[in-house]
Amino acid sequence: MTDTPRTTPLPADPAPAARPVPVRITAVRTRGGLSLRLDARAALVCAALLLAALGVSVVLIGTGDFRIAPLDVLRTLTGHGTPAEEFVVRDLRLPRVAVGLLVGAALGMAGAAFQSVSRNPLGSPDVIGFGQGSAAGALVVIVLFKGTAYQVAAGSVAGGLLTGLAVYLLAWKRGVHGYRLVLVGIGASAVLSAVNSYLLVKADYVDAARAVVWLTGSLDGRDWDQVWPLLGACAVLMPLLLWQGPALRLTEMGDDTARGLGVPVERVRLTAVLAAVLLTASATAAAGPVAFIALTAPQLARRLSRSPGVGLLPSALMGAALLVTADWAAQRAFGSGQVPVGVATGVLGGGYLLWLLVTERRAGRI
Repeated sequence: MTDTPRTTPLPADPAPAARPVPVRITAVRTRGGLSLRLDARAALVCAALLLAALGVSVVLIGTGDFRIAPLDVLRTLTGHGTPAEEFVVRDLRLPRVAVGLLVGAALGMAGAAFQSVSRNPLGSPDVIGFGQGSAAGALVVIVLFKGTAYQVAAGSVAGGLLTGLAVYLLAWKRGVHGYRLVLVGIGASAVLSAVNSYLLVKADYVDAARAVVWLTGSLDGRDWDQVWPLLGACAVLMPLLLWQGPALRLTEMGDDTARGLGVPVERVRLTAVLAAVLLTASATAAAGPVAFIALTAPQLARRLSRSPGVGLLPSALMGAALLVTADWAAQRAFGSGQVPVGVATGVLGGGYLLWLLVTERRAGRI
């Protein structure tokens, strides 16, 4: 008898729908030997979002009772405008737009960091209590101490830091896991909302009106005094978060896998949470608790870039573009009247959240 060779059939090619979506990665190598990996689609999305944010900013600077055409705004920004245009653009409107861009970028990046740490799309400062903590700190200064604008800003930062520390410690049990962070944060948000309501009830009429305006979230009356502290905070904290970005992406694979790859999980997580809390508190101190930017910006950026893991820079640029667009819409939605930007972001963000819930339900994921 002769043995007949037996052959094993090769596996069939996977169906086209089952194949992963390719992500084009470009390797960039410098003369010093430094190698960088660049996602081409994410880079294009970042460039488009930056251009969109700057373009809307130019239109926003020209919007108001004293209208200025976009070309005249650009001419004035380069130092060739009339004295009236120089005053309106540089002294009145440019600081407001700069605060809007910085607040949107800070909230977008902070939201991306929180969603990465918690591994939950609802893990944003709006949901897990850090925004409410900053608001509580500001309300204590307004209602109990009749503080100035600088003291209110300091109280907002202190409230955000204390809330972040409390949530992190309460969620700690041999490490911080995402579901515990979200659940503890939701509980902290409910408690702080009750505290804020109590402070508003106990405040006199003037302080209550001042507090309600601040709680709505607004860019009205912002000047260079709000720009420079926020710019300094972003200049320090954003590079820190970007530096932690690759490690955060590895932690999304699971703590054991990340530790096996040499990532100090808890140190990375604590650094990211601290930087994100400070960004949220700084943004809240500058413009009040602007809702939904931190929740929606990271998810929209990820949908556009289609890149896995945390997208810190696209989220920051998306947040900046969303906030200046919402401010432009808030100024034009009611004709001659204006509404605070927090109202516009609340409407847009709430609509997006409802659409997201309907989409996830139809997909069978909730």
